[in-house]
Amino acid sequence: MSADELLRTPLQEVHQELGASFTDFAGWNMPVRYTSDKAEHAAVRDSAGQFDLSHMGEVFFTGPQAGEALDYALAGKLSSMQIGRAKYTLLLNDQGGIIDDLIVYRLSEDEFMTVPNAGNRLVDAEQLVKRAEGFDVKVEDQSEQTALVAVQGPKSADIVEEFAKSDEVEVDLDELAELKYYRILEGTYQGKRLLIARTGYTGEDGFELYVPNESAVDLWKAMETIGGEGILPCGLACRDSLRLEAGMPLYGNELSEDLFPAQAGLGRVVAFKSKDDFVGREALEGKDFSDMPVLVGMTAEGRRAARAGYSIKDESGTEIGHVSSGALSPTLGYPIALGYVDPKFAEPGTKLEIDVRGKTLPATVVNLPFYSREK
Repeated sequence: MSADELLRTPLQEVHQELGASFTDFAGWNMPVRYTSDKAEHAAVRDSAGQFDLSHMGEVFFTGPQAGEALDYALAGKLSSMQIGRAKYTLLLNDQGGIIDDLIVYRLSEDEFMTVPNAGNRLVDAEQLVKRAEGFDVKVEDQSEQTALVAVQGPKSADIVEEFAKSDEVEVDLDELAELKYYRILEGTYQGKRLLIARTGYTGEDGFELYVPNESAVDLWKAMETIGGEGILPCGLACRDSLRLEAGMPLYGNELSEDLFPAQAGLGRVVAFKSKDDFVGREALEGKDFSDMPVLVGMTAEGRRAARAGYSIKDESGTEIGHVSSGALSPTLGYPIALGYVDPKFAEPGTKLEIDVRGKTLPATVVNLPFYSREK
């Protein structure tokens, strides 16, 4: 796909003015970096970074049976969520494989917002509409009308709270100050709907703000002005290294339709006991996963990093799996990787070998996450 054919977010011109380098991500022309991956990564760990995530999807369920429809469509129990809460869940196929992972927010008694990944947005929306048939609910894909800006890092709360004091924002400041992780708050910005969620994909404290496209540029520049030298624009490259350090899966790497939730360590997400029928239940219930490859975290020494697709071997040189994501951790200073291995080799402390372009990289299985922020 040529650059002219790629989709563009409402912040395209802003990114160009900031000198961003772009890449094709799921058919979108997205900023991969502005200055350096290392500087942007460090900004999120030390102060704050700002991301354009407007390529993500937003599909709304509205109506008296919105919760029940989502219970059937997704793996989690969504109908019992409290208003203002968020929940991580999975969209499964009939065979129990993972079509996508997404977050669901309950905005009111009869309104929910689901947020699919960019690469799966159209597939997810089609599946959600289909699975809602027969329920008293309206399903509306508002992705193309909605912009999403994330502010992540230790200083993100100060920046977002200062933004909320603006004359253009109407939101309950006390509720915002008390907003906990995986919660969402509604208000207005420039007279239009504003959603502020305390969620993110970086392993740090942070917020994700949803506004109509026409308000995106003003929102971005407001955060830029308030944050000053304490906030940097951040691209997809550092978002990937941040999520990897936090041990968070990436669809297409750690998750796919060929993998089951239990293999990815997400068996807890599937609500067998608390709800009735849902897509994928029959295929998964009672299934024995004990001999299937499982996701593990691995660390190594030195500066050579494993990459997706590299072979993982036991100490005798027998191939037992493959790397799904890997990098030299900017924060920790040593190589880290996620990968799928034979379950016999999944115990923390197990010594493994990764084939890095023909050279052996000794690695050790460790508990996830690799990095965890101080509470």
